[in-house]
Amino acid sequence: MYVLIYIPAFNEAAKIGEVVRSLPDSLPNVEQVGKLVVDDGSTDGTAQIAENAGAGVVRHEMNRGVGGAFHTALESALKLGADILVSIDADGQFDPAEIEKLIAPIMEGRADLVTGNRFASGVKPGNMPKVRYWGNIAMSRIVSTLSPGRKIQDVSCGFRAYSREALLNLNLYGRFTYTQETIMDIAFKGLSIVEIPISVRYFSGRKSRVARNLPRYGINTMNIILRTFRDYKPMLFFGTMGLAVMTVGLFLSGFLAIHYLRTGMTSPYKMLGIAGGILVISGLLIVGYSLLADMLDRIRTTQEKLLYYEKKKLFNRTEY
Repeated sequence: MYVLIYIPAFNEAAKIGEVVRSLPDSLPNVEQVGKLVVDDGSTDGTAQIAENAGAGVVRHEMNRGVGGAFHTALESALKLGADILVSIDADGQFDPAEIEKLIAPIMEGRADLVTGNRFASGVKPGNMPKVRYWGNIAMSRIVSTLSPGRKIQDVSCGFRAYSREALLNLNLYGRFTYTQETIMDIAFKGLSIVEIPISVRYFSGRKSRVARNLPRYGINTMNIILRTFRDYKPMLFFGTMGLAVMTVGLFLSGFLAIHYLRTGMTSPYKMLGIAGGILVISGLLIVGYSLLADMLDRIRTTQEKLLYYEKKKLFNRTEY
């Protein structure tokens, strides 16, 4: 059993050495524990400090964002033969002592993804800005609604553990962030997800690297969520859109028809009828597109299965 603990870092020279040294060197029933820092284009010596503290380092020449850093960590974990990949932040807000309980459901065969839940107590963590707290709650409800049969209370937590099966199955496209997309990707593929309560510390005055600009964060995150839902449920995504457009069009056309039956005239609502007709036709076209997208989804599903087996060959494990 090989557990790789990964830290994304961007200009974290002040904390990265302390965080790396705080990571466990051994875990119960684990033969090997590795430490990996993905230096995401830092300019303050983060990489050198991390290496001096005992971590392996992969460097990005330019900043790619936490999503890009996770892509690198995922590939590194597969190449190194890790059985479990643990992600933890570089600012020291999570407790490395909780890694043992984080990986337990995977080692027991109960989960493919274990994610920390910062809000299990139902109380806002100390020093966490209210707008971020309520934003996380709203985002969790959206992801839970769109993911099949899942109810996740904290979809944005960066303290997680992934089984090798999850790593082989993950195919991600978002670069801005990855937390919500990984949950949806794993949920749609029928793999198991477990949430466990964790402790977290928010430091007064420290700004999030990812959510520095909350409107931008919300827009980019929703874009990733909707694109993921579109890719996995295209018929529902486009079909709902098409039926909504048709409904508006039928309402406008029906209003004009009732007016004509009452008065024998189309004025002054003639344009409503024209607009209604255009919307009905547009809605039908979108519904037709949803049927085409559903056929393409079958091709995508087959390609993902082939990619899964190709990854198993490429990263050659004894169980294959």
